[in-house]
Amino acid sequence: MELDHLAICCAELDGGVAWVEAALGVTLQPGGQHARFGTHNRLLGLGEGLYLEVIAPDPAAPAPPHPRWFDLDHAGAPRLGNWIVRVGDLDLALQSAPDAVGEPLALSRGDLAWRIAVPQDGSLPFGGAYPTLIGWHSGVHPSRRLPDQSARLTGLTVQHPQAEAVRGMLGFLTDPRVRFITGPLHLCAAFQTPDGEKVLQ
Repeated sequence: MELDHLAICCAELDGGVAWVEAALGVTLQPGGQHARFGTHNRLLGLGEGLYLEVIAPDPAAPAPPHPRWFDLDHAGAPRLGNWIVRVGDLDLALQSAPDAVGEPLALSRGDLAWRIAVPQDGSLPFGGAYPTLIGWHSGVHPSRRLPDQSARLTGLTVQHPQAEAVRGMLGFLTDPRVRFITGPLHLCAAFQTPDGEKVLQ
Protein backbone atom coordinates (compact mmCIF):
# COMPACT_ATOMS: atom_id res chain seq x y z
CA MET A 1 0.00 0.00 0.00
CA GLU A 2 1.28 3.42 -0.99
CA LEU A 3 -0.30 6.84 -0.73
CA ASP A 4 -1.43 7.73 -4.26
CA HIS A 5 -3.43 10.94 -4.11
CA LEU A 6 -5.65 13.21 -2.03
CA ALA A 7 -9.11 14.34 -3.10
CA ILE A 8 -10.61 17.75 -2.41
CA CYS A 9 -14.34 17.13 -2.77
CA CYS A 10 -16.65 20.00 -3.66
CA ALA A 11 -19.92 20.85 -5.36
CA GLU A 12 -18.37 23.18 -7.93
CA LEU A 13 -14.95 22.68 -9.52
CA ASP A 14 -13.90 26.30 -10.09
CA GLY A 15 -14.65 27.17 -6.49
CA GLY A 16 -12.65 24.20 -5.26
CA VAL A 17 -9.71 25.08 -7.49
CA ALA A 18 -9.71 28.69 -6.27
CA TRP A 19 -9.80 27.48 -2.66
CA VAL A 20 -6.78 25.21 -3.09
CA GLU A 21 -4.80 27.73 -5.12
CA ALA A 22 -5.36 30.44 -2.52
CA ALA A 23 -4.43 28.12 0.33
CA LEU A 24 -1.27 26.65 -1.20
CA GLY A 25 -0.11 29.41 -3.55
CA VAL A 26 0.06 27.09 -6.58
CA THR A 27 -1.69 26.70 -9.93
CA LEU A 28 -3.71 23.55 -10.55
CA GLN A 29 -3.42 21.83 -13.90
CA PRO A 30 -6.12 20.50 -16.25
CA GLY A 31 -7.40 17.06 -15.37
CA GLY A 32 -10.26 15.41 -17.19
CA GLN A 33 -13.76 14.00 -17.08
CA HIS A 34 -15.03 10.74 -15.57
CA ALA A 35 -18.00 9.78 -17.74
CA ARG A 36 -19.16 6.90 -15.55
CA PHE A 37 -19.70 9.20 -12.56
CA GLY A 38 -20.38 12.54 -14.24
CA THR A 39 -17.44 14.28 -12.55
CA HIS A 40 -14.39 16.27 -13.55
CA ASN A 41 -11.18 17.36 -11.85
CA ARG A 42 -8.06 19.53 -11.74
CA LEU A 43 -4.69 18.33 -10.50
CA LEU A 44 -1.57 19.30 -8.56
CA GLY A 45 1.63 17.26 -8.57
CA LEU A 46 3.14 16.56 -5.15
CA GLY A 47 6.30 14.82 -6.31
CA GLU A 48 6.95 11.33 -7.63
CA GLY A 49 4.00 9.01 -7.15
CA LEU A 50 1.69 11.50 -5.40
CA TYR A 51 -0.75 14.18 -6.46
CA LEU A 52 -3.81 16.11 -5.33
CA GLU A 53 -7.08 16.38 -7.22
CA VAL A 54 -9.99 18.72 -6.86
CA ILE A 55 -13.07 16.78 -7.97
CA ALA A 56 -16.69 17.83 -8.40
CA PRO A 57 -19.86 16.95 -10.34
CA ASP A 58 -19.57 18.02 -13.98
CA PRO A 59 -22.58 20.19 -14.91
CA ALA A 60 -21.89 19.54 -18.61
CA ALA A 61 -22.16 15.75 -18.20
CA PRO A 62 -25.35 13.70 -17.95
CA ALA A 63 -26.22 12.73 -14.40
CA PRO A 64 -25.26 9.08 -13.87
CA PRO A 65 -28.00 6.51 -13.16
CA HIS A 66 -26.22 5.58 -9.94
CA PRO A 67 -24.59 7.48 -7.06
CA ARG A 68 -21.42 9.41 -7.84
CA TRP A 69 -18.21 8.27 -6.23
CA PHE A 70 -16.50 10.10 -3.33
CA ASP A 71 -19.97 10.98 -1.98
CA LEU A 72 -20.09 13.83 -4.51
CA ASP A 73 -23.87 13.78 -4.73
CA HIS A 74 -23.75 15.39 -1.28
CA ALA A 75 -20.74 17.65 -1.82
CA GLY A 76 -20.77 21.19 -0.52
CA ALA A 77 -17.94 23.62 0.19
CA PRO A 78 -14.42 22.41 -0.72
CA ARG A 79 -12.86 20.08 1.83
CA LEU A 80 -10.28 17.35 2.08
CA GLY A 81 -12.76 14.52 1.71
CA ASN A 82 -10.82 11.46 0.68
CA TRP A 83 -7.40 9.87 0.36
CA ILE A 84 -6.52 7.19 -2.13
CA VAL A 85 -4.00 4.38 -1.66
CA ARG A 86 -2.59 2.32 -4.52
CA VAL A 87 -2.04 -1.39 -4.26
CA GLY A 88 -0.28 -3.87 -6.50
CA ASP A 89 -3.17 -6.35 -6.49
CA LEU A 90 -6.56 -4.77 -5.88
CA ASP A 91 -8.43 -8.07 -5.66
CA LEU A 92 -6.02 -9.35 -3.04
CA ALA A 93 -6.21 -6.11 -1.06
CA LEU A 94 -10.00 -6.24 -1.06
CA GLN A 95 -9.98 -9.71 0.49
CA SER A 96 -8.76 -8.21 3.77
CA ALA A 97 -10.48 -4.82 3.44
CA PRO A 98 -13.79 -4.01 5.15
CA ASP A 99 -16.92 -4.47 3.04
CA ALA A 100 -17.55 -0.72 3.12
CA VAL A 101 -14.63 -0.19 0.72
CA GLY A 102 -16.80 -1.40 -2.15
CA GLU A 103 -16.35 -3.41 -5.33
CA PRO A 104 -13.64 -2.98 -8.00
CA LEU A 105 -14.51 -1.03 -11.15
CA ALA A 106 -12.38 -0.87 -14.29
CA LEU A 107 -12.02 2.68 -15.64
CA SER A 108 -9.93 4.36 -18.31
CA ARG A 109 -9.27 7.77 -19.86
CA GLY A 110 -6.92 8.17 -22.79
CA ASP A 111 -3.90 5.94 -22.20
CA LEU A 112 -4.64 5.67 -18.48
CA ALA A 113 -6.35 2.53 -17.17
CA TRP A 114 -7.02 1.68 -13.56
CA ARG A 115 -9.27 -0.29 -11.21
CA ILE A 116 -10.74 1.36 -8.16
CA ALA A 117 -12.96 0.19 -5.30
CA VAL A 118 -16.22 2.13 -5.09
CA PRO A 119 -19.17 1.42 -2.77
CA GLN A 120 -22.48 0.99 -4.61
CA ASP A 121 -24.01 3.86 -2.66
CA GLY A 122 -21.10 6.18 -3.54
CA SER A 123 -20.19 6.71 0.11
CA LEU A 124 -16.71 7.20 1.52
CA PRO A 125 -15.49 4.22 3.58
CA PHE A 126 -15.71 5.15 7.26
CA GLY A 127 -16.59 8.68 6.18
CA GLY A 128 -13.23 9.02 4.43
CA ALA A 129 -11.11 7.75 7.31
CA TYR A 130 -10.39 4.53 5.41
CA PRO A 131 -8.81 5.21 2.01
CA THR A 132 -10.18 4.36 -1.39
CA LEU A 133 -8.09 1.58 -2.95
CA ILE A 134 -6.78 1.90 -6.50
CA GLY A 135 -4.62 -0.17 -8.84
CA TRP A 136 -3.05 1.43 -11.93
CA HIS A 137 -2.68 -0.74 -15.02
CA SER A 138 -1.40 1.35 -17.92
CA GLY A 139 -0.18 4.81 -18.77
CA VAL A 140 2.21 7.14 -16.99
CA HIS A 141 1.10 7.89 -13.42
CA PRO A 142 -0.63 11.29 -13.19
CA SER A 143 2.05 12.63 -10.83
CA ARG A 144 4.65 12.27 -13.58
CA ARG A 145 2.58 14.25 -16.07
CA LEU A 146 2.30 17.31 -13.84
CA PRO A 147 4.77 20.20 -13.50
CA ASP A 148 6.73 20.32 -10.27
CA GLN A 149 5.62 23.37 -8.28
CA SER A 150 7.68 22.37 -5.23
CA ALA A 151 4.63 21.47 -3.16
CA ARG A 152 5.10 18.39 -0.99
CA LEU A 153 2.86 16.57 1.44
CA THR A 154 4.46 16.48 4.88
CA GLY A 155 1.63 14.94 6.89
CA LEU A 156 -1.86 13.48 6.69
CA THR A 157 -3.85 13.27 9.91
CA VAL A 158 -6.84 10.96 9.92
CA GLN A 159 -9.14 11.55 12.87
CA HIS A 160 -11.94 9.07 13.59
CA PRO A 161 -13.79 7.82 16.69
CA GLN A 162 -12.39 4.32 16.05
CA ALA A 163 -9.01 5.47 14.80
CA GLU A 164 -7.06 2.49 16.14
CA ALA A 165 -9.47 0.03 14.54
CA VAL A 166 -9.21 1.79 11.18
CA ARG A 167 -5.41 1.88 11.43
CA GLY A 168 -5.41 -1.83 12.21
CA MET A 169 -7.16 -2.52 8.90
CA LEU A 170 -4.27 -0.88 7.04
CA GLY A 171 -1.39 -2.99 8.26
CA PHE A 172 0.49 -2.76 4.97
CA LEU A 173 0.45 1.04 4.91
CA THR A 174 3.77 2.20 6.34
CA ASP A 175 3.94 5.81 5.13
CA PRO A 176 5.28 7.81 8.10
CA ARG A 177 3.37 10.90 6.95
CA VAL A 178 0.03 9.26 7.77
CA ARG A 179 -1.10 9.26 11.39
CA PHE A 180 -4.37 8.31 13.05
CA ILE A 181 -5.85 10.02 16.09
CA THR A 182 -9.06 9.39 17.99
CA GLY A 183 -11.76 12.03 17.76
CA PRO A 184 -14.61 13.30 15.58
CA LEU A 185 -14.22 12.47 11.89
CA HIS A 186 -11.76 14.87 10.27
CA LEU A 187 -8.97 14.82 7.67
CA CYS A 188 -6.11 17.31 7.63
CA ALA A 189 -3.15 17.48 5.23
CA ALA A 190 -0.01 19.55 5.77
CA PHE A 191 2.21 20.72 2.92
CA GLN A 192 5.56 22.37 2.43
CA THR A 193 5.26 24.94 -0.38
CA PRO A 194 7.42 27.76 -1.76
CA ASP A 195 5.34 30.04 0.47
CA GLY A 196 5.96 27.95 3.59
CA GLU A 197 3.89 25.44 5.50
CA LYS A 198 0.23 25.24 4.48
CA VAL A 199 -2.77 23.12 5.53
CA LEU A 200 -5.88 21.79 3.82
CA GLN A 201 -8.70 20.19 5.78
